[in-house]
Amino acid sequence: MGLSDLIASIVDNDGGFGPSADHLPPQFKDIPYAPFSKNDKLGRVVDWNAADASTSLAAGQGNRRPGQTGGGGKYGREPKEAFGAGSAGTFAYFHDEDEASFSLVDGTKGVAKRGGAGGAGLANLGRGGGNFRGRGGARGAPAGRGGPGGYGRGGAQGGRQEYGRGGARGGGRGGAQGGRFGWKDWNKEQRTRDASVVIGSDWAVLEEIEFSRLAKLRLDVDTLEPETLSSHGFLYEYDKAYDRVNTKTEKPLQIIDRIRYNPTTSDDPIIQQFAAKDKAQIFATDAILSMLMCTTRSVYPWDIVLTREGDKLFMDKREGGPFDYPSVNENASDPPLENEKDTLNTPSSLSLEATYINQNFAFQVVRENPADRVELENPNPFYSPDETEPLASCAYRYRKFDLSITEDEDVQIIIRTEVDSFVKSQNPAEEDTYITVKTLNEFDTRAQGSGGAPDWRSKLDSQRGAVVATEMKNNSSKLARWAVQSILAGAEQMKMGYVSRVNPRDASRHTILGTQWYKPRDFAAQMNINLANGWGVVRTIADLCLKQPEGKYVLLKDPNKPVIRLYRVPFDAFDAPEDAEEDLVSLHGGSDDGGLGGL
Repeated sequence: MGLSDLIASIVDNDGGFGPSADHLPPQFKDIPYAPFSKNDKLGRVVDWNAADASTSLAAGQGNRRPGQTGGGGKYGREPKEAFGAGSAGTFAYFHDEDEASFSLVDGTKGVAKRGGAGGAGLANLGRGGGNFRGRGGARGAPAGRGGPGGYGRGGAQGGRQEYGRGGARGGGRGGAQGGRFGWKDWNKEQRTRDASVVIGSDWAVLEEIEFSRLAKLRLDVDTLEPETLSSHGFLYEYDKAYDRVNTKTEKPLQIIDRIRYNPTTSDDPIIQQFAAKDKAQIFATDAILSMLMCTTRSVYPWDIVLTREGDKLFMDKREGGPFDYPSVNENASDPPLENEKDTLNTPSSLSLEATYINQNFAFQVVRENPADRVELENPNPFYSPDETEPLASCAYRYRKFDLSITEDEDVQIIIRTEVDSFVKSQNPAEEDTYITVKTLNEFDTRAQGSGGAPDWRSKLDSQRGAVVATEMKNNSSKLARWAVQSILAGAEQMKMGYVSRVNPRDASRHTILGTQWYKPRDFAAQMNINLANGWGVVRTIADLCLKQPEGKYVLLKDPNKPVIRLYRVPFDAFDAPEDAEEDLVSLHGGSDDGGLGGL
């Protein structure tokens, strides 16, 4: 090919420099082209930093050294703008959606500055140091009282630290990330509780209600003068000698064999009589209703069996369920855990111990003098003449409350309430005072799950307010239920006993360290118990069930979330097989009275 032929094959581009788009060789057809100046050096194919030129210029102007006059280039000179730099976006790389979660981490070590992560000056010596003795600590370190690298205070913005108390890895009070994670919290075991009852595959969820929604409910009900339909049983007088018990004159807790009945609602013959006479539409016991009214305070799982028969609704408990055994430190920030190493202080063991203490304390603090006991209108409806053990002091009061919202409707609830004893009035003209007897128990202040409770033997007499405040925090749900039960029963006083173990490692022997009187309504006000909200929850659950067809339902508290769920279950969901019932009867020696003896 001659020179003339070569020149003739070249196509002149009238629109600019470079090849024409109409006469582009096939091998370069889909390759992007960046224009450049004729005097540019072809030292690089693409300038990837061209898009950041303006950013670098602005950064350079803000970080000039003294005497530097130019913008952001090296040595203060303005950077040269290449011809066609505006077209560099053709080669720009754009992140895809799947890379949106990736970020670049700077792995270089920062220079230790005064007051920084290295302390106040030197990296490992003197005043500071990440894990050494002295002052200082990470400025804006991760929050919490310590962390994986330290044990407590110090940390953010130069707090005091000793051997890693806070420090560069520990953090202090507050910090960049917020929250309060202590040195024990970084490796805390995740709490996952099981439901109080096994949910069957044929159960259908009807409603799911969060605690935040329940807290907004409200229904005003007259609890001062409800109608008392009937009273059953008898009461012994309270022994005032226990008012003088303190930590220096403690008394041992005795084991007393007495029978006290606590059957569920449907097994109560008196409630069945009221239901047959259409005295009310809803029936329950004070234990079940108090749990429902204090739902938003509960942490542990529980369940209530709801049975609709016609226009009647019966609220029942399962035998051996959470209603028979009070919880211990349920509301503590670090409640007891189920573990194999310390079986003495697990939630189930503590709950059984609390049941044992509550019953025996109520049996012990009364004077069993037949001449002074108060006989109510009717005898105990659950006691059989064939029983050999004596009955405990207990009165059952069946009371009716009005849950109507408007004057046109008539919604009544009958509750079986219980009182434990009475206090004789000084004035013969006045009636005796009904009281309920409850007990708080101390197990081991150094054990996991104690909730930071003070030692009762050293603090109960001198700082009882601190002891009570701690118990109100750790057992908010249990104490609120006891206060509501006392109000429903019409008790004017609530006797609270303080019982502790003789030896923290022995759960079989206990001693009474003191007692205290409370007025149930004042106690409820002190704990910020909203009775109107509790009645609103009861009415809401009752309306949900009464709108459903006849059958059996279960209200279940989620074991790990502040949520309750209403299930529709088969009618025979909790019926034990016949062979299992025969084994149960033979195990208890043929006794099926539903009573709770001296454990």
